[in-house]
Amino acid sequence: MAKGTFITFEGPEGAGKTTVIKEIYRRLEQQGKHVVLTREPGGIRIAEKIRTIILDNDHEEMDGRTEALLYAAARRQHLTEKVVPALVTGAIVLCDRFVDSSLAYQGYARGLGIEEVLTINEFAIDGLMPDHTIYFDLSPEVGLARIASSGNREQNRLDNETLKFHQDVAEGYRLVQLKFPERIQPIDASGSVEEVTEIVWETVASFIS
Repeated sequence: MAKGTFITFEGPEGAGKTTVIKEIYRRLEQQGKHVVLTREPGGIRIAEKIRTIILDNDHEEMDGRTEALLYAAARRQHLTEKVVPALVTGAIVLCDRFVDSSLAYQGYARGLGIEEVLTINEFAIDGLMPDHTIYFDLSPEVGLARIASSGNREQNRLDNETLKFHQDVAEGYRLVQLKFPERIQPIDASGSVEEVTEIVWETVASFIS
């Protein structure tokens, strides 16, 4: 049975992932590749509903463990309903966030423990880790400033966290990179959208060549 390539994209808030991924998807389609674009939490009906619960600004009282479990639940449904079926057909799956986000945000920044959150997610993903991960490396200060100056994005519950929380997320990602150095490829996301897009395009091309 054919197996595709699972590429995930990670980074702090305001790193520009979503914009760049859409362009990478467009270029791959132009080349005639079988490519699927998706996101987490979300990508399918049930997971999108869970996403709404997680990111709702009115849910400030949400416990960190509840948050971690909701992400894992959305991830499981997304995998079984969309990602795995696409990979079985040989597709290139581009996913905006995956397990590493949970490790950085809930595992480290929420203080739940990277290993503890990884254990929750190992149950959810049943051994399916990405083939490759591109990490958009950007300082929290720059990312949050981008969000504040953008009129195209509605702020969610995570955007409203303190600068210290977002700095902890960045440190969490650094630790996750050290844990999975063979899979995670960091790129400098401080440049223009055009510059970052070209770096990511070259990186993705090297993955699938």
